[in-house]
Amino acid sequence: MDLKLKDKVVLVTGGTGGIGTAIVKGFLNEGAKVAFSSTSQAKIDALLPTLEAAEGQVAGFVADLNKEEDIKNFVENAKAHFGTIDVVVPNAGYEGKAHPVQDMTLDLFEQTYMLNVFAVMLTLKYAAPTLIEKKSGSVVVVASAAAYEPTAGNSAYVSSKYAVAGLTKCVALELGPVGVHVNYVCPGPVDTPMMLRIEKDFFGDSMTHEEAMAMLAGTYAMDKRYAKPEEVANAVLYLASEVSSHTAGMGMHVDSKVSAAS
Repeated sequence: MDLKLKDKVVLVTGGTGGIGTAIVKGFLNEGAKVAFSSTSQAKIDALLPTLEAAEGQVAGFVADLNKEEDIKNFVENAKAHFGTIDVVVPNAGYEGKAHPVQDMTLDLFEQTYMLNVFAVMLTLKYAAPTLIEKKSGSVVVVASAAAYEPTAGNSAYVSSKYAVAGLTKCVALELGPVGVHVNYVCPGPVDTPMMLRIEKDFFGDSMTHEEAMAMLAGTYAMDKRYAKPEEVANAVLYLASEVSSHTAGMGMHVDSKVSAAS
C-alpha cells in the first residue's frame, strides 16, 4: 500500500530515542523528509550515519523540550530548512518516577507534565499555523496505553498520558475542519531503554528483564512480549498518511491486548 508520504516534511520530537529513531527511519523509508529534535548534538551525529538517507532528506536539531523557546526554534528552523511542514509527530516523552501519592512532589509532577503534555501543546502551537494555512496535513501524538489504564504508584506518568490524550482529541476537533487529521498512538510496554528504566524503578533488582516482561506482557492476547519500536512506528506512519484521512481523535492501541475487554 502506498501511504503517499513521499516528499512530505515530517517533524519528530525525540528522534534519537528508541521509538523516535524507529519513527524517523520509517518515514525516511517512505521517502519523506524528516526534521527531528534531540537533546544533544552528539546523539544527532551518532544517529545520522545510520539512517542511510538521501542527501538533504533528513536534518537533526538540538532542542530542550522543557523550554518553550527551544520548541519554537525547532519548529521554525525545521520549516526554514525544508520549506514547509506536512506532518507533526510529538513523540518525546518521560517515564517519570514511581511513587505513592503521599511521597509525590510537585517538582516530579511538573517534570513529567512538561515533556509529556506541555511540550506536545507547544509543538502543536508553533506547527499548527502552517498546517492551517496549507489546509492539509496530519498530527500523530505518541501517548501511551497508560492513557486508559491507571497504575498504582505511577500517578504522574499515567495522569500525564490521560491529559495528552484529551489534548489531542481537542486539537483534532480544532484542526479537523481545516483538513488536518489528528490522532494518537497508545503503545503498551515497548522494548526500549526507557522500558528498562521503568522496570528498574518498579522492581529494583528483584526481577530480571525476562521476568519483568513476563509479568507486564503475560496477559497479552498474542505474543507475550513488549512491542518493537518499529511496530509503534508503523502505527504512526498509518495515522500520518492520507490513507487514514477520515480518522480523527482516535487512540490506536499497540499492545497486543484485546481493547474491547478493557
